[in-house]
Amino acid sequence: MASIGSLDLEFLHLGYHNGGTFNEKDIEDSELNRLGVGRVLDAIASLKERNLITQNQDNTFSITNGARQILWNDEIPLWVKILRLLEIKSLSLGMITKYLEKNNDEIYSQIENLRKNELVLMSPQRTQNGIEKIFEILPLGVEELEKINSEGYDSTELILERKTSDKDVFEILDEIKEMLENTLLETNSKKTILEKIEQIKLRLKI
Repeated sequence: MASIGSLDLEFLHLGYHNGGTFNEKDIEDSELNRLGVGRVLDAIASLKERNLITQNQDNTFSITNGARQILWNDEIPLWVKILRLLEIKSLSLGMITKYLEKNNDEIYSQIENLRKNELVLMSPQRTQNGIEKIFEILPLGVEELEKINSEGYDSTELILERKTSDKDVFEILDEIKEMLENTLLETNSKKTILEKIEQIKLRLKI
């Protein structure tokens, strides 16, 4: 599977969102308009060289089947798409929904399974939109993708339930999440969070 970066993702999603093609005006009307002409041309040239887009006779661009195989093939399980997307960059739930163009609740359900199985981490971060839940892929998630790349996703199975022995660890993580979401991280709150982190370390025998 082709490896793409965050800028590649924006161009390819623009094409996918527009039914498979995009043109210069589409770029100008999108968030990609922040790029200068030189960077746009370089990005398009790179995508063409890797056979992720083709240029049509009317100077529009079409995303290739190879590009669709990364994130937008309906045969690919949604949880695999989420891991592939987060391997490119860490994102909020809203941005994951935007790029995959799937139901918000469906994506959240899959992310929760990934998080509970320690393939994905959620952490509250301050952005221009306020405090947002940002999801990032963990080392186990990267290992799962490597397994998929070598064996195919049909031969892998995502564990949908947590191990019983891990239940108390995840309950503590959930408590930390709620505290981060509902506090301004004053001194007392920080102390409580640090104590709970130590509890996790003891349980994991770190």
